[in-house]
Amino acid sequence: MSFHEVQFPSDLSFGALGGPQRRVDVVTLANGFEERNTPWAHSRRVYDAGLGLRSLDDVEEVIAFYEARYGQMYGFRWKDWSDYKSGKPSVAINRQDQQIALGDGITARFQITKTYRSGGHVYERPITKPVKGSVLVAVEQDDKIETVDYEVDETTGVITFKHAPDPDTRVFAGYEFDVPVRFDSDSLLTNIASFNAGQVPDVPVREVRV
Repeated sequence: MSFHEVQFPSDLSFGALGGPQRRVDVVTLANGFEERNTPWAHSRRVYDAGLGLRSLDDVEEVIAFYEARYGQMYGFRWKDWSDYKSGKPSVAINRQDQQIALGDGITARFQITKTYRSGGHVYERPITKPVKGSVLVAVEQDDKIETVDYEVDETTGVITFKHAPDPDTRVFAGYEFDVPVRFDSDSLLTNIASFNAGQVPDVPVREVRV
């Protein structure tokens, strides 16, 4: 897939509006009951980057970024300030923030994931764009060292151990991550007069599968 490993300016994404989107097909039956199904195993994030623009310099920076991505052609990294860590945003990353796997003595490659829990139900989200240098790993209580005990592919979110974790040992990870996205429009329309009057342009951004 066409993807540039570059992050949208994080100071501009700070004020953006957005969050998870899910597709659910709802059919209302004759008796008033509903049947609900979803073809998506995972949600997709959608954002409006226009709300993060505060000056004409910001507008120019976004235009340059848009042109360098050839509009919708190339994906890029996006920092979602509401959800960019393995733990709570207000707390420092901990190696045991997320259990991502259970060792079997054979498997040495594991996908980084983040688990969302509420009311006894869980959703496990694949994390494919961890931030370089942020990934901390432990197997049970044993802290591991990057490049010595494991390697991280920041383009896929896969951790590869030098030696497979022992059977029934828990594999943990703490990290920061970006969301893989693309612009969701073939045009970027700005009006300087309207911008100076407080009206920001629409800059739609949508998560992509990688």
